Amino acid sequence: MSTQDTILVTGGMGFIGSNFILTWIKANGAAVLNPTSVVNLDRLTYAGNPANLAALEGNPRYSFTRGDICDAELVASLLREHRPRAIVHFAAESHVDRSITSPEEFIRTNVHGTFVLLEQARAYWNGLSPADKENFRFLHVSTDEVYGTLGPHDPAFSETTPYAPNSPYAASKAGSDHLARAYFHTFHIPVLTTNCSNNYGPYQFPEKLIPLMILNALEGKPLPVYGDGKNVRDWLFVEDHCAAIRAVLERGRPGETYNIGGSSEKANIDVVHTICSLVDEMRPEPGSAPRTRLITYVQDRPGHDRRYAIDATKITRELGWQPAEKFETGLRKTVQWYLENSAWIDSVRTGAYREWIAKNYAERLVL
Repeated sequence: MSTQDTILVTGGMGFIGSNFILTWIKANGAAVLNPTSVVNLDRLTYAGNPANLAALEGNPRYSFTRGDICDAELVASLLREHRPRAIVHFAAESHVDRSITSPEEFIRTNVHGTFVLLEQARAYWNGLSPADKENFRFLHVSTDEVYGTLGPHDPAFSETTPYAPNSPYAASKAGSDHLARAYFHTFHIPVLTTNCSNNYGPYQFPEKLIPLMILNALEGKPLPVYGDGKNVRDWLFVEDHCAAIRAVLERGRPGETYNIGGSSEKANIDVVHTICSLVDEMRPEPGSAPRTRLITYVQDRPGHDRRYAIDATKITRELGWQPAEKFETGLRKTVQWYLENSAWIDSVRTGAYREWIAKNYAERLVL
């Protein structure tokens, strides 16, 4: 069996996956003699939205299959049919708060789902020619949360930082990372792993901090900030993340891990203040007080990591990648996108979404 110039993307209807597919199609466009096609496998859970990829409808280089990465027969059939030269694995449950209330789904998708993909990739890879085996890649997309938490003066997470996950989500991703590593060392599958910092940008489901604050600020709703608001995250614009993944897929060394960060450490409360200022500027309310008036401190979530920071030296040194977007410009683009895409917002904020937001925040004590 020989491979085609195709990649299989899992979770491609989600936030990062859909941005990756859009930027992949754009980056591998008409200027390429034989541009790579994309096959997207997604279960379409609450966070998967076909509207994210509406621009690709009818594009001969893109196809979508609705299905579950835990379905081994389906995965095997897609590999047989499309014969991809790479698998880019985004599919995951990723919201920490949901992992605290319902951890079972995180174990199922993030651990067992990754195991199924690796097993089917192993069977597929074993049937390839020596040259195609050499060129094949399995890229596993993970998170900095597997490393646990940092003190205010600790050095940033590197690829050799010991794992110390503190939430069910982080533990499930740590488990999937270990499986990916094991399949490289035991079965020699050409696996690569990336661990990224907090992403933001267009198409992010509005349960995450930045889109939730943008939309609540627009609607004059409370802006719920956990604890004292001083938890620090390293923010990475999603298109920079996608560029890094392309670099790892094209030039990364099998068996290696690459940390991807935005070099933009910010306390949550500072992010919220900046969002308020941008919304005030772009959508002013004449005669109203600044939207910072809406900030409401609420009871912290259990096990809330204090600080994340990524040392991206390795990917910069080996692959030449570094973030192109500064946080200030990336956040401005993000706020503008949400202001201009009300139809998309309405399509994702269903009754189930509203019930989740009410459950997660209404039961928290206001501090």
